[in-house]
Amino acid sequence: METLTGLLKHVAGKFPDRRAISVSGKFDITHSRLDQLIDHAASSLVAAGVHPGDVVALTFPNTVEYVIMFLAVIRVRATAAPLNQAYTADEFEFYLSDSGSKLLLTAKEGNEPAETAASKIGIPHVTATLNDVESGIHLSAVSDSCADSSAANIVNESSDVALFLHTSGTTSRPKGVPLTQINLASSVNNIKSVYKLTESDSTVIVLPLFHVHGLLAGLLSSLGAGAAVTLPSAGRFSASTFWSDMIKYNATWYTAVPTIHQIILDRHLTKPEPEYPKLRFIRSCSASLAPSILARLEEAFDAPVLEAYAMTEATHLMASNPLPEDGPHVPGSVGKPVGQEMAILDENGVEQKAGANGEVCIRGPNVTSGYKNNPEANKSAFLFGWFHTGDIGYFDSDGYMHLVGRIKELINRGGEKISPIEVDAVLLAHPDVAQAVCFGVPDDKYGEEINCAVIPREGSGLDEEEVLRFCKKNLAAFKVPKKVFITDSVPKTATGKIQRRIVAEHFLTRISTAKVPKFGA
Repeated sequence: METLTGLLKHVAGKFPDRRAISVSGKFDITHSRLDQLIDHAASSLVAAGVHPGDVVALTFPNTVEYVIMFLAVIRVRATAAPLNQAYTADEFEFYLSDSGSKLLLTAKEGNEPAETAASKIGIPHVTATLNDVESGIHLSAVSDSCADSSAANIVNESSDVALFLHTSGTTSRPKGVPLTQINLASSVNNIKSVYKLTESDSTVIVLPLFHVHGLLAGLLSSLGAGAAVTLPSAGRFSASTFWSDMIKYNATWYTAVPTIHQIILDRHLTKPEPEYPKLRFIRSCSASLAPSILARLEEAFDAPVLEAYAMTEATHLMASNPLPEDGPHVPGSVGKPVGQEMAILDENGVEQKAGANGEVCIRGPNVTSGYKNNPEANKSAFLFGWFHTGDIGYFDSDGYMHLVGRIKELINRGGEKISPIEVDAVLLAHPDVAQAVCFGVPDDKYGEEINCAVIPREGSGLDEEEVLRFCKKNLAAFKVPKKVFITDSVPKTATGKIQRRIVAEHFLTRISTAKVPKFGA
């Protein structure tokens, strides 16, 4: 299948009566009904004046309206640009302008900051409502009699730009990433193959569907396998309903970011469920999962925890640890490349041998053909015929990838390069540490020094002294953080990612008023 649209049509024909989407406690939609709902919504979009190549912005909670409208936009050869509902009006204005959106789609409740931004730059706003599964989606701009203008004769091409997202941009302003039908179809097939997803699988979506992790790994790969997804009734992740949804809908797996795995674990420690479902696997991606957390998850829920490696520019998945029947899964590694080439290159583009660090580079049908209107970024990203991820890593002798950190996040302390991921893993191995993140700070003597922020487990009374004692025992002296901030929260991005630069800024503004004396001064 060269297009995601074609793949989903094929599935609707092959598994018409299997459950595709449930909204917890409300209703179930089969694959054939989903296909009809998408076609009906696609016709409404045509009636609303959407043309092939138009960019349509969508900002919704995790609802069935969003899923249908997202797929309908793609079906009419337009480009879906999903946006985080939590943005401010200024952020919406940037993303709507930068993507060149022609239309803003929201739920019936609307989104005030998004609407403000849209009206300021002259973009029409349309709401999408599904009152019941029989009658289909109603668009506010289209009278139901007009919705007959058919989308049936529109043919989707593999080169159509289907999805437009921005990178989270750890270092610079967000870059626009266009992803085509073939990018989406390739990625869905890669995810299906490595996790052996079939029509018997079922998952509960815990991640936002405006980013590739939840959208590709959770939603689209399930739909592309004839499998089922459940959307929580709250429209977002809720720890209190997660396991009851998993049990009720016979879930066989779930995928999440480490932050959510931590929340699920913490709840297991304080309020365990009477029983847990038998899962084939649990998947972790989007930030590094400390080996100690991986071990606790496996012990608590009796399922293999498979860590993976992904980025927006690769339409999500790049590498993953295999299912147990296909090989060992290695804590601290992101596994093997899936459906694409991956190499470790030095700055001259020379491939490195096993065990040697370099930049992780990829190429394959899932990789974006380039950032939108950004020739500078494209020049550096596509050197030597490979896409450059900006991550430093190495392959071990078994071909498993180990990430060392972002090129720009490695802490350079007097010439010693320190991996923040490694220090985080040590901190998280302390029984009283709930979350930890370390980061580089400017230093007069060493150029950079290492600091960390630690969130203690509730009621543990953990202090800076104890953290430092534990670090000294488990890390080389030059890797031990100079300062520990004990805190109850660290700033995160919408994807639940911790960006070290933002965390550093957050804690450094606290102390910049009091100049910290340097030793030896």
